[in-house]
Amino acid sequence: MKTQRIWGSLDPFYESGPILGRKVANMGFLNGLLGLDPFDEYHFFLSGAGGRQGLTSFFQNSYPAIFEQGRVKIMDRRDLPAEIASRKYFCFHQSDCINYPAHLARVRNKYGKNIFPITGTTHSLSYSNYGSFFLNYLWKGTTKRDCIVTTSSTGVQVVEKYFKHLREGLGLSEETHPSPQIKKIPLGINPGKLTPPDEHLKAQAKRNLGIDAADGRVNILVFGRIAHYSKMDILPLLRALQKLFASGIERTKVRVMLGGWIDEDDDFPATLAQLGRNMGLELSIIGCPSDDKKLDLYRAADIFVSISDNPQETFGLTVLEAGASGLPVIASDYDGYKDLVINGESGILIETIGPEATPDLDIIAPLCFDNHYHLLMAQQTAVNTPKLAAALEKLINDAQLRSKMGAAGAKRVRDKFNWTKVVKQHVSLWEELNTVPVDENELRDILHPVQVRLGETFSHYPTEVLNPKTKLVTGTTGMAIYKGREFPLIYKGVDRLLNEEVIRKMAFFARKPLTADQLEEKIKSIAGKMSDNDARFHILWSLKHDILEKVC
Repeated sequence: MKTQRIWGSLDPFYESGPILGRKVANMGFLNGLLGLDPFDEYHFFLSGAGGRQGLTSFFQNSYPAIFEQGRVKIMDRRDLPAEIASRKYFCFHQSDCINYPAHLARVRNKYGKNIFPITGTTHSLSYSNYGSFFLNYLWKGTTKRDCIVTTSSTGVQVVEKYFKHLREGLGLSEETHPSPQIKKIPLGINPGKLTPPDEHLKAQAKRNLGIDAADGRVNILVFGRIAHYSKMDILPLLRALQKLFASGIERTKVRVMLGGWIDEDDDFPATLAQLGRNMGLELSIIGCPSDDKKLDLYRAADIFVSISDNPQETFGLTVLEAGASGLPVIASDYDGYKDLVINGESGILIETIGPEATPDLDIIAPLCFDNHYHLLMAQQTAVNTPKLAAALEKLINDAQLRSKMGAAGAKRVRDKFNWTKVVKQHVSLWEELNTVPVDENELRDILHPVQVRLGETFSHYPTEVLNPKTKLVTGTTGMAIYKGREFPLIYKGVDRLLNEEVIRKMAFFARKPLTADQLEEKIKSIAGKMSDNDARFHILWSLKHDILEKVC
């Protein structure tokens, strides 16, 4: 009989709301996974009813065949222990490496029918609380079947440094506090309509944007969040263009188009617009463009520029989108961009210089908003302005080179960064991780040090704790339930842990006094696979609701 391959997650991947890079990436992954469809079933364990309903609607609308075949199961997260104890899972994958992997591993180790791989993808890695998140990984319950999937070569180094700094600061060894594997798999895109446009499409896109298709200007596109504290500072681009104008390039030869998310209360876009006017540059700012307008921007452009200087940016989906659209890319030699642009082939990488260490900023960062310390990091990371000006001049003056680089970039995105090929890399990783040897029995009872032991921690709050010799007898309500005059009133949220038939039988068993351990054994004898902890929960709940009484 064929063993089912079941893929699981605690995340929906599908999210509504503002369009952000992380959401776009997660949605792209989910569509890529379901398009490839390498698994027999897909199980999602979500914490809220709203999230479950939203994901259900997504599947019904976008993947009705998979959904109607019963191959998608969307469950309450509290069902996780019972589900992983009842069947083998091939893997669990999280949409972000900080979303519960270590705590999921504890549940897997304790209840899982098998020790399945747990993986999670990196997105932004620069938030000041990430040390705490990565500390969760450093415990003996982490196995080499667990893996952090980083999207770039530079991201791999960041994660390695997190673990290095944590071990150094806490005096930990790799032997006593292992970490998961770290592997690189990039993000991807589904190009769709993002392909190199012919002259007709290019001219139509310009008309849609209100641009004279015959004006002869070279259109430089920058796309991303337009904010000086996030992604990139646009000013170096304007300074580079000032250098070109001073060197003799006509202002009428270029146009800059800035497209992307704009915060309502941010005055930075207005400042950029004024600077553009002051230097005689035709500068268009297109805030929060629709998908159609975004497509027009890529089609109307001749050069794409992304000079990231901010550690909050880790990959660069817009660089892939520009490449797919046949645009040569001028990008900063920074973060994940290093993997995306082949210098001199699909674009030009511009040198950057930044700080080796920031000890004063490190101390204050946890007390500040993330945009405060991101801004201070970015403002001491310099993109080489003369080199940027030279790259712009080279591409502005050479349409043939623009075309050659754009074609190379489009081919590279198709060959290496489409979601189908990216998801295949994930499947290969999950298959590889499943072959790594682990000692399942050794893992079962390893406690996670940061998980609060709720019962133990607060055991001194009540007058006493239930012990095996505590004597119990049926209470007044219990007698009424036994005689059929009342029924147990079980709150929603507790119902999944209580068996009403067991409650009624407890009232019967305790008509004459007996000890808690005697009652526990009787409960388990009629309830099949009920655990010791579940039996005690029934006893304590029944004491709370006057079904049982403590014999004084």
